[in-house]
Amino acid sequence: MFALVVRFDLKDEDAADAFDSLVSRTAEGIAQHEPGTLVYATHRVAGEPLARVFYEVYADREAFEEHERQPHTLTFLSDRENYVASSRVEFLEDGPSKGLPRQVTDD
Repeated sequence: MFALVVRFDLKDEDAADAFDSLVSRTAEGIAQHEPGTLVYATHRVAGEPLARVFYEVYADREAFEEHERQPHTLTFLSDRENYVASSRVEFLEDGPSKGLPRQVTDD
């Protein structure tokens, strides 16, 4: 698996509304065209109306790279700059989990 968390801090309420609309359109493309995207969850942050957090899990690094090449993702990546004041990406390592495919290792 390949996973990451992204936090977006948005410019203002109008930017937040437009960003949320962009995310909705992007998520439709992900659901329709990305079998290797296992989880694409977007969240608002409680008590922070201009913050959004994404949790993304891909079957592997190649599935993530395929996600990055999709037209809906390319549109998101270019258009988000109109709405985002700052962002932070954290790539994750596997750990104990529930509800995600189990990693098999050769130990």
